[in-house]
Amino acid sequence: MKDKIVVFTGAGVSAESGLKTFRDMGGLWHEHRLEDVASPQGWQRDPATVLRFYNERRRGVLAARPNAAHEAIARLEERYEVVVITQNIDDLHERAGSSNVLHVHGEILKSRSTGLTPPRIYTLKGPTIEIGDLCERGSQLRPDVVWFGEAVRHMDEAEAHFATAAKVLAIGTSLTVYPAAGLVDCAPLSAERVFVSPEVQQVPRHYRFLQGTAAETVPPLVQRWLSH
Repeated sequence: MKDKIVVFTGAGVSAESGLKTFRDMGGLWHEHRLEDVASPQGWQRDPATVLRFYNERRRGVLAARPNAAHEAIARLEERYEVVVITQNIDDLHERAGSSNVLHVHGEILKSRSTGLTPPRIYTLKGPTIEIGDLCERGSQLRPDVVWFGEAVRHMDEAEAHFATAAKVLAIGTSLTVYPAAGLVDCAPLSAERVFVSPEVQQVPRHYRFLQGTAAETVPPLVQRWLSH
């Protein structure tokens, strides 16, 4: 039976692919208030603006390519059972070859119906969602991303994976967005735990800190784990 590695990623793992966090997006972000483009209330007030905002982000995701960190994480499957739990809404882990990815904040390349319980989820065939794009039951489609005030996905499953991990690698996350940030505390004391960030920040208890970007720091670590 293979040892399990849980890889927990935030925006920093995709930064070197050209994807930035909302707060680092320059003009695109600062043209809008957070509550206008990332909340159910903003959607109700002005769905057209919300769709335009995410259409622009989606184009960026489609133009981006996995970087060396994504590719190294995928290589871990040569020897380990690997579960990637990501706060990111892009698909770069999947494109790099990771086969088991949980998106706790949703996926920008999917849409979901509105006004239906449970919502219907669709893989987008193009880069945009427009007003008038409806599900087969007639409800307007919206991005399948978790907005502020909405429930984070897959938390029970993610906690169970952390609790049974032999190794945990946390990369590029500020650990300020809860409840997902609390997952790092679910790892057993027996697990090897590594936290990678380009900036010195508060490191979770019992984690070894490696300072550096994801693309420069993760491949050597993965190589060590594969060679042991």
